[in-house]
Amino acid sequence: MTTKTLPAPNQVWTDEKLVRECCNGNETAWSALIEKYKNLIFSIPIKMVIPREDAADIFQAVCVELLSGLPKLREPRALPKWLMQVSYHKSLQWKREHSHLIEGESQDTEPASTNDAELPDALLQQLQKEQSLRDSLMELTPRCRQMVTMLFFEHPPRAYTDVARELGIATGSIGFIRGRCLKKLRDLLQRRGFQ
Repeated sequence: MTTKTLPAPNQVWTDEKLVRECCNGNETAWSALIEKYKNLIFSIPIKMVIPREDAADIFQAVCVELLSGLPKLREPRALPKWLMQVSYHKSLQWKREHSHLIEGESQDTEPASTNDAELPDALLQQLQKEQSLRDSLMELTPRCRQMVTMLFFEHPPRAYTDVARELGIATGSIGFIRGRCLKKLRDLLQRRGFQ
């Protein structure tokens, strides 16, 4: 297997390049592909109220399917939707298998096929928006990405003094830098059609 250096975090590879490199055996590309889509894959069973430990098993099953199915993917731009659909099917399968046990039905009853179940439009749109946000965050400079994450994605949100200390900047400059970072993020999201 070949290993190639990935670009800097704010220079994101396209899905086309990641798929091509993964199919060529590039281990670094595999790591980048999983890193890029791990939250998307994991979020689906979580949204379907599947316990975290079982969601982790579903994540692993989706990754195994990705490993075997990636060379057959005809259109690399369809990768995110394919991952959503596979994760949704695996989650439905888990729910059906566990609902039989909960309802006391026979364990030898085969659950209905989940392969033809379509991802609901509302869930698909929500997942696409979330992935657009993740992709846009990755295109920010490391300092902007870290600031936005600390201010808006950590619970509880960090105080400006903590953010300033960690980033090595003056507390009074956070508002200005935050504004620039959010403008850049908004521009990236608009380019992706996020509304």
